[in-house]
Amino acid sequence: MKEMANFMKKITSKLMRCLVFFITIIFSGEMVLFAEEKIEVFPSVPYDQFIIYQNLILFWIGIIGLIIIIKMKLKELKRIQDMGIDKEEKDIPFLD
Repeated sequence: MKEMANFMKKITSKLMRCLVFFITIIFSGEMVLFAEEKIEVFPSVPYDQFIIYQNLILFWIGIIGLIIIIKMKLKELKRIQDMGIDKEEKDIPFLD
């Protein structure tokens, strides 16, 4: 029973040391972040914001369009494979 108690003490002490270490690492990293200046990602002018949002909309419409086109091509390939058109027949006469 004493062995089990000693084992549990060792584990909890190691766990507490690791926990304290990670907490200090996390908080020290956040202290550095508080000192940094904030950088604006989007411009503050409404006209420039409109252009950025418009480009984002066109980008996502293009991505969705490409996904739809790829899906249609995959359906067509599956249909061709199901019909067996892609397989070569060995008894086809040549036009030589």
